Amino acid sequence: MAAVAGVTGPSGGAGPTGGAGDRADSPTAAVRVLIVDDDALVRAGLSMILGGLPDLRVVGEAADGGEVPAAVAAYAPDVVLMDIRMPRVDGLTATELLRAQPHPPEVLVLTTFDADEQVLRALRAGAAGFLLKDTPPAEIVRAVRRVAAGEATLSPTVTRTLIDHVTAAAPSPVGPDPRRERALRLLTGLSERERQVAVAVGRGRTNAEIAGELFMSVATVKAYVSRLLTRLDLNNRVQVALLVHDAGLV
Repeated sequence: MAAVAGVTGPSGGAGPTGGAGDRADSPTAAVRVLIVDDDALVRAGLSMILGGLPDLRVVGEAADGGEVPAAVAAYAPDVVLMDIRMPRVDGLTATELLRAQPHPPEVLVLTTFDADEQVLRALRAGAAGFLLKDTPPAEIVRAVRRVAAGEATLSPTVTRTLIDHVTAAAPSPVGPDPRRERALRLLTGLSERERQVAVAVGRGRTNAEIAGELFMSVATVKAYVSRLLTRLDLNNRVQVALLVHDAGLV
């Protein structure tokens, strides 16, 4: 297969290392990872961390958000590690465009924690979570595995921090607030119990804490959270929390 302009295989090799036809349907198939970062040393470091594991496979690299569509088409990744700050097309724009496509890969944003507004924009766009640039290697591996399994990588503590930041930074709207009206409309369609679970998620509660507060089993809470994601057409519980905040319920 010919090389894709601007993107490389793992460790700088030219061109794709397999495509959609190589992705196995078996649950034991290796998770395909695309690394997007303008820093070659970061790309090399992430490739070293992830490349030697039997259940993870770095299938390609890209140095700018503008290269992401071609790289995704060429490498068919399951997970994209996406830097935020890149010189031409930033990772936020690339994430928004990517997540708007049918059946997109999951996105893990690479950032520093002083970029809260950017992290929130990525999460609203459907990113599954974020990794700090100084995250220990073992945690990076766990995060990629969790995202590939359909789980968000944000702990309730991080959820609280992000919601607190939004609350402190958001200006008071003048006139109608379309985001608040949309959130209220979506949440109004839920059952009373579903709204209770959604509000608890918005407060950053763990599944165990929600179970205790609402007198449910943890398994029932997980089922409600899954139902919320489906009914609200959201990707993860952090987006549920943001929606509840937008509605003014926390």
